[in-house]
Amino acid sequence: MAATPRFRKDAVEEQDTPVTDHRTTDDQNTAEDQTAAEDQTTAEDRRTVAEHGGKHPVDETLPPLRMFTSGLQHVAAMYAGVVAPPMIVGPAVGLNAKETAFLMGASLFTAGIATLLQTLGFWRVGARLPFVNGVSFAGVTPMIAIGKDRGHDGIAVIFGAIIVASLLGFVLAPYFCKLVRFFPPVVTGTVITLIGVSLLPVAFNWSQGGNASAGDYGSTTNITMAAVTLVIVLALRKLLRGFLQQIAILLGLVIGTLIAIPVGITDFGAIGDADLVGFPTPFHFGAPQFEIAAIVSMCIVMLVCMTESTADMLALGKIVDRPADERTIEGGLRADTLGSALSPLFNGFMCSAFAQNIGLVAMTKVRSRFVVAVGGGILVVLGLVPVAASVIALVPLPVLGGAGIVLFGSVASSGIQTLATAALEKGENALIVAAAVGVGLIPIAAPDFYHAFPKDLLVVLDSGISTGCVVAILLNLAFNHLGRPAEKDAGPEEPAASERPQDPMTLPLVH
Repeated sequence: MAATPRFRKDAVEEQDTPVTDHRTTDDQNTAEDQTAAEDQTTAEDRRTVAEHGGKHPVDETLPPLRMFTSGLQHVAAMYAGVVAPPMIVGPAVGLNAKETAFLMGASLFTAGIATLLQTLGFWRVGARLPFVNGVSFAGVTPMIAIGKDRGHDGIAVIFGAIIVASLLGFVLAPYFCKLVRFFPPVVTGTVITLIGVSLLPVAFNWSQGGNASAGDYGSTTNITMAAVTLVIVLALRKLLRGFLQQIAILLGLVIGTLIAIPVGITDFGAIGDADLVGFPTPFHFGAPQFEIAAIVSMCIVMLVCMTESTADMLALGKIVDRPADERTIEGGLRADTLGSALSPLFNGFMCSAFAQNIGLVAMTKVRSRFVVAVGGGILVVLGLVPVAASVIALVPLPVLGGAGIVLFGSVASSGIQTLATAALEKGENALIVAAAVGVGLIPIAAPDFYHAFPKDLLVVLDSGISTGCVVAILLNLAFNHLGRPAEKDAGPEEPAASERPQDPMTLPLVH
């Protein structure tokens, strides 16, 4: 008897509904093949759980040392991404160097809280996946527009807008999560691929030095260090085994940093300037202020973040063999929005998924959510102990860029694997991917393409992930739903459809 696909009650009902009269012989044969595949996949999934002491690898706890080092590896991968937005926004609104440093520490602290909400969760909050949250880049441009040269008042208005947008997002989460039915493999594979490709320019920028106005930006020294780190990470992954192989990224960053010391691109000044203890005082810059225009702008950013987080959860669910259903996505969005609502209290910005850490999970195969929870705890400590945070900041950006090429490339690779299950040879699926990827690459290939559009629209248009996601969803609806017979219309969406054997939206993927 065929195993019932998980998480989709409507798919079970569809299996029980006689459809023989409406399907061709080829469809029936494909359905039989799917039944056999489902039985095999379910049996493999049981073996996987049995091999991990009766627990799914996502819920597995590792030995303390392994847990800490793996969690530290996640922190190393995301650290630059967390501190970059406050580093940009702070000076833009008129904060001095010390206030900007305070903002960076607060962002680490609030990213840790949001990550703990996401991984451990409570009630219906949290995806309970190895999902890292941090400060969203999507909000940088609108936050600068809101608070430019307004000093503390500008920060207060930004925080007020974030609180309102986050609470609205929390209320919308149960409804927004239902969009998961519009994310079949042809959509999720496209979006996951775009996530990886969109992140690669970040790694390239780090490899050149990170600061385009610096004299050594793009120097042969910086790029050589990035290349050396890349080779080290690849060699460690090839030569090491077991636990050491899983922390190859962390080892590569350590070795790369040590090599960078005699080269002269490691800055120790941050350690001497950092305070030993620095708790992020609530509303340090004053009580939040509420302005309609700012609130509308940040609500748009919140919708963008929720769209990207949904795609990230679907991607991560496939990678860890626990497909994200509506309830998982609802919990994940609630963690995103609750974490964002709490962030301004401790002087942090809007929090969202960090796609680079999905690449780390894909590469290391360490799927435990408790590992990422440890990483969240480390972030909290770094926010409370600035001198500890400065040690992590010793890693030169070229070294981080070399490792980032592997990390972000792994995300794109996962997207390509998902597209391999999307039956691109059928219907217009290949056309959907071509158009969505093409539109999604516009902000990367031609950053000024939308320069004549209103600034409010740029929040969405400048995100290739968001535009590509919207195009993929709309084209999937147009080509695979509108005007199609009921049984074909269900094909791209329903996991029980005959043309979707082993659909990763509903069946666990066992490596």
